[in-house]
Amino acid sequence: MRWKNITKPPVEAAVTAAFRNPPQAARPFGYRSGQALPVQRRRQAAFTLAELVVTVGVLVLLVFLFTQLLNSAATVATLGHKRMDVDSQAREVLDRMAIDFSQMLKRSDVDYYLKSPGNPQTGNDQMAFYTTLPGYFGTVPAPAPGSTSKSPVSLVAYRIDLNSTWSAYNRMERLGHGLAWNAFSASWPPVMFLPQTIIDTWGTGVNSVLSPSSEVSSEYEVIGPQVFRFEYYYLVRGQFEPGAIPNPTPTPSATPPFLTTIPWDTTCACPTATPTVAPSATPTPIATPTPTPVPTPLPPAVCCHLSPQGMQDVVAIVVDIAVIDPKSRGLVTNVQLARLNGADGVAPILVDYAPGMAPGQLLTQWRAALDANAIGLPQPAISGIRLYERYLYLSPPTLNTP
Repeated sequence: MRWKNITKPPVEAAVTAAFRNPPQAARPFGYRSGQALPVQRRRQAAFTLAELVVTVGVLVLLVFLFTQLLNSAATVATLGHKRMDVDSQAREVLDRMAIDFSQMLKRSDVDYYLKSPGNPQTGNDQMAFYTTLPGYFGTVPAPAPGSTSKSPVSLVAYRIDLNSTWSAYNRMERLGHGLAWNAFSASWPPVMFLPQTIIDTWGTGVNSVLSPSSEVSSEYEVIGPQVFRFEYYYLVRGQFEPGAIPNPTPTPSATPPFLTTIPWDTTCACPTATPTVAPSATPTPIATPTPTPVPTPLPPAVCCHLSPQGMQDVVAIVVDIAVIDPKSRGLVTNVQLARLNGADGVAPILVDYAPGMAPGQLLTQWRAALDANAIGLPQPAISGIRLYERYLYLSPPTLNTP
């Protein structure tokens, strides 16, 4: 008997499948075995518009405060770096001066090119003196001194370059010119003793190292690129010169130390003897034989000197400088610097030292002139200018003559 393929109706087939596998029959149409029904999403909480506005405002405020703090820190760091640069350069210049002054040749028979009544200086000052430190020996004029012909004494000078066509204009320079031994060559003068002066020997002519004719031939070296103002004066003490003939009666007392622009004491005077008994009536002259003439001793400079004489009256040289940091210097022109230091030929805004000024008064006047800002300097440039003063004490003279 053959089986016939009898196709069941759809309803019957579904009922049959339900009896065979009830869980599958409970699933909706279109889902496969192992698939789960999607879970209905719950309602989630969120920030309101007001909360978002407050949060963004607080964030903006924090960013603004952080930016201000960062800018303030950057400004303080910049000013600190400027001050460190200026302080470092001023220290190098003043320390170099202290070394040169400590080795200055202090003899009464040599000359000093310094500020004095015979050499008044307006604006930036200049000085030159002999010192027992090594100097520079150039190749011109030839032949240059050899190792056995070089003297241990050199000529040292300080100045602010006043030539507007040179690269060192308004910058501090130092000269260290080496000297040869006597009789080496007429082209290499040795230490010149008085009455030969420094300015007559090295200030003019072939050996003009103090005032070179060109920047190429100059032996000056820039020691302070940012130093544009240089002023100095003296701390002087009065002292009685021993060995004077005749000795004054009574012995004069020494003058207390004082500040001046003259490198020797000019305040004391030789006292005259005061009679102890008042004169009575005019006595009757008595005829006496004419005595043999006795030569009268020449009156020496008992109390006051007429020249430095080995700098024996000078206790210290007081140096004042004005320094501007490199970044601030880029904001100032050479014309403005020349107006400050007098390089333009007019009285400087940063004034010269005047007799009678108290200690520190010169720097006070300089700072007041900068704050007044009569030439319209940018404010950052003014804040970048710093002023310094140092007392450079001298060692006792090595050789004096009455």
